[in-house]
Amino acid sequence: MDERAAGEYGLSTGIALVGSLADAGLYVFTTDDAVELRPPDVRSAAVPRLLKSLADAGWIIRLRRGLYAGTGRLPGGVDVPPFAIATSLVKPSAVAHLSALAHHGLTDQIPHVVSAITSRKLVVPSMRSAKKGAGGQHIWHAAGLDFRYVTVIPERFELGIEMIWLDERFRIPITDRERTVLDLFAMPRLFGGLGEGLGVLERSQGEIDVPRLVGYALRYGSVVVAKRLGWSLEATGTSLAALAPLLELEATSYGFLDPGRARRGRYDRRWMIIDNRAEDRA
Repeated sequence: MDERAAGEYGLSTGIALVGSLADAGLYVFTTDDAVELRPPDVRSAAVPRLLKSLADAGWIIRLRRGLYAGTGRLPGGVDVPPFAIATSLVKPSAVAHLSALAHHGLTDQIPHVVSAITSRKLVVPSMRSAKKGAGGQHIWHAAGLDFRYVTVIPERFELGIEMIWLDERFRIPITDRERTVLDLFAMPRLFGGLGEGLGVLERSQGEIDVPRLVGYALRYGSVVVAKRLGWSLEATGTSLAALAPLLELEATSYGFLDPGRARRGRYDRRWMIIDNRAEDRA
């Protein structure tokens, strides 16, 4: 680290600072965290510059303004897992969609983006430099990775979230198995289309808690999603008795089985679903 860039403090001071943060369990930390836990001989006003020097030299990673992650380069340091970075970049957030599907062992797809949901509307100054996609998606590049955030209403964000340990240091929120399966039918485009959802249901019979999944669908607040899921569960072998709560939901109009395909297909009156899988894309 450049001594002049760090002002009156050198590399040993930076190592001590990051070590204090790690000892406190702060492997992802803010500038305020570093100010609070700085060594006694370090002035608070010098901390931002010291952190910048550490990041410029590759000892820590700058995730966004005022937020950093430690690395394994420093003595006793560790590299922060991508899931832990994702849930630290935006709070509240939870790992979801294809990332969660892969974590639960329900897909052979290899995610190239870390996906998460959040209840925040990410139009704040700290995100103005991030690329915002269509449909409520926000892509953020940090630590050499891409992170995608989908904003959902608070009621949906709180549905089916569990806390898991990635290792002895990192505990993160993630959508549980059944909520992840529900998302396959709520937002199939994020998984490459409805085919992935149908494939998961076919491959995972006996591994999915169907009553819990049905309960999530009822609480999700979308009749078309509930009907799409119910149709798909029946098509892959689930008994109608287990699906009765979904079948009994009142639908005022037909919904498309695959919202990403052509707007035509075979009408299923029982489920109020238009099966448009066999149609060519418009």
